[in-house]
Amino acid sequence: MNTFELADRPIGPAYPPLVVAEIGINHGGSLEVAKGMVRAAALAGCEIVKHQTHVLEDEMTPEAKTIFPPNADKSIWDVMQDCALSLSDEESLKQYAESLGLIYLSTPFSRAAADFLHDLGVVGFKIGSGECNHVPLVRHIARMGKPVIMSTGMQTIDGLRPSVQALRDAGVGYALLECTNLYPSPPEIVSLQGMDELRTAFDDAVVGFSDHSIGPAMALAALGRGACIIERHFTDSRYRQGPDIACSMDPAELRYLVDRAKEIHTALRNAKHRSAPEDAVYRFARGSVVAERDLAAGHVLTEGDLWARRPGTGEISVQHMDALMGHTLAVPLRRNQQLRWADMVDVPPKAQD
Repeated sequence: MNTFELADRPIGPAYPPLVVAEIGINHGGSLEVAKGMVRAAALAGCEIVKHQTHVLEDEMTPEAKTIFPPNADKSIWDVMQDCALSLSDEESLKQYAESLGLIYLSTPFSRAAADFLHDLGVVGFKIGSGECNHVPLVRHIARMGKPVIMSTGMQTIDGLRPSVQALRDAGVGYALLECTNLYPSPPEIVSLQGMDELRTAFDDAVVGFSDHSIGPAMALAALGRGACIIERHFTDSRYRQGPDIACSMDPAELRYLVDRAKEIHTALRNAKHRSAPEDAVYRFARGSVVAERDLAAGHVLTEGDLWARRPGTGEISVQHMDALMGHTLAVPLRRNQQLRWADMVDVPPKAQD
């Protein structure tokens, strides 16, 4: 299909890339902070914000209280317990985002979270890298009949096939995002080539890039490789505390990324040709064929008789100079005089300029 819609916003190779500002858990569990981040994203020109929906008892076992993520100083259970919004707060956040004209997405980390979001009326789902091989959950979400954006970090192509098949079987539009799950991700382990591998393996997928690196470089490079979606963590201020702040963009960087995404998309679709705005440059920048020395009428042209010099206002461009050799002059020429096709007795074939 290679194209689907979220709230009437088409997503695919023919359309400007969608830049997703992932608020995630950067709000630290505060609805007011979350609303401030949503507002900052809207003011930066973003179209879509993404949240995370956590129902801890359905998402994790008590053992999670002993597991510490590399980017946190507390257990993953405690991180989510401290940072997750209540479900009623999330409903308020969705309403607020949509009141600003934004598309609201969230990542459900459990069946209960997915069911809640479905009942809340989200227009689609985001599935994180940690769940992209959780085929039962992917199937459960896909059966809700809404588009799915799925990150593919930590997975091989073959490992993704069952989940992709579940999306295909449900007939939903879907996107696959290349992703590296280290926060932040150094360039030594980021795979831009992964997007090409996803396109080859799943030719009906929309392909994009979920970026956990620092700065905009990897995201811009992904756009240059044709990413249809760019997802990055977002914060209203990098001075906040939180496990994802280090790899989050601020409003200025988000604005920069949104603007560059449109420009890169346009440039990627321009064929190789001389554009109309370049004509003025072409007239002075190219060389016109001129006499290298004074030449008499009847002279048979050889390599040392001609050269090309600016401006390009002459009738014969430098690219045709070789075709003039061996032809006879009908008129005398002075040094640096521009040649015309009529200046030769036996006019050579005119090549296209």
